[in-house]
Amino acid sequence: MKRKTLSFIAAAFALTLTATPFVAQAQQTAPSPQAGKEFTQKGPWKKLGLTDEQKAKMQEIGRNTRAEMDKVLTPAQKEQLKAQMQERRNQRSQGEGRSEGKGRGKREPFASLNLTEAQKTRIQEIRKSSKQQMEAVLTPAQREQLKKMWENKASRRQQSNPQ
Repeated sequence: MKRKTLSFIAAAFALTLTATPFVAQAQQTAPSPQAGKEFTQKGPWKKLGLTDEQKAKMQEIGRNTRAEMDKVLTPAQKEQLKAQMQERRNQRSQGEGRSEGKGRGKREPFASLNLTEAQKTRIQEIRKSSKQQMEAVLTPAQREQLKKMWENKASRRQQSNPQ
């Protein structure tokens, strides 16, 4: 009787250990009601001390930018991009990503989409417009602070990746 009980407990424990990562991953990938707020609450944006109004405008610009880029891509490219972004999220959640990455940054997924020249041009235009819109939301002091942060990031990148 004890042997059956111990076998049952060991099996339940093994099942729990096996299933836990899948449950955790499902919870991480589920869309949250604050999904659009993420980028204004981390990275350089958090350090700028944005007001609630600025955050709302930044989120709207981000949504509009994604919608415009979505119009440029073919359905196959959209699926490929979605899969690549999910893979990056999984790598980050597993502790991989930037520390082990090849320094390709956020634009890496677009590189493998086989974009036409017209698509590349349009995406560059969308990004430039988005950047200008976001900078227009910032105060002069915030723009200066953001500029310094980007310069520091670029110099750190050059130091860590001498060519």
